[in-house]
Amino acid sequence: MTSEVVENEFEFYSKAEKYWKDVPATVDGMLGGYGHISSIDINSSRKFLQRFLRTVDMVDVTEDFLTKAKSYLGEEGRRVRNYFCCGLQDFIPEPNSYDVIWIQWVIGHLTDNHLSDFLRRCRAGLRPNGIVVIKDNTAQEGVIMDDVDSSVCRELAVVRRLIRSAGLRLLAEERQENFPDEIYHVYTFAMR
Repeated sequence: MTSEVVENEFEFYSKAEKYWKDVPATVDGMLGGYGHISSIDINSSRKFLQRFLRTVDMVDVTEDFLTKAKSYLGEEGRRVRNYFCCGLQDFIPEPNSYDVIWIQWVIGHLTDNHLSDFLRRCRAGLRPNGIVVIKDNTAQEGVIMDDVDSSVCRELAVVRRLIRSAGLRLLAEERQENFPDEIYHVYTFAMR
């Protein structure tokens, strides 16, 4: 549980925001020096998502990342309806408006309570038959604090419990293949 490793919630969020403001708005920066896995990640995500995808908005706590995303996406960027600059603990998806809400490599920047609350808001933001997807690192055991970027990494059982506590039902779960052995296992979860 994050309450066991996060001592000061305000500091937890502000430290993470400061960390990401100092990270270059590049693929390598976003992936912590593992930019070379980007194509593996994208291909895997695309394959997983093709079952569900229609249209999306983009949310990030760092304006530079959103600005860079617009140029990085090029023509594909026209599929992004809105770019929202805020933390997910504060983001409120428009009710009944999303076919897919894709949450990748960010749940570690939310406390358990804020993650559960955010997932509830995501559930309310779904259209009929819409899905919420989480793709993120998982710990082998417990909850591990990362003081460098002010995040936590949760074991699978904790992530599943938080999904259920938000009133969501797990539809699919898949471990990412072909990533370097030295990084956390990455799992993708689809739920509604």
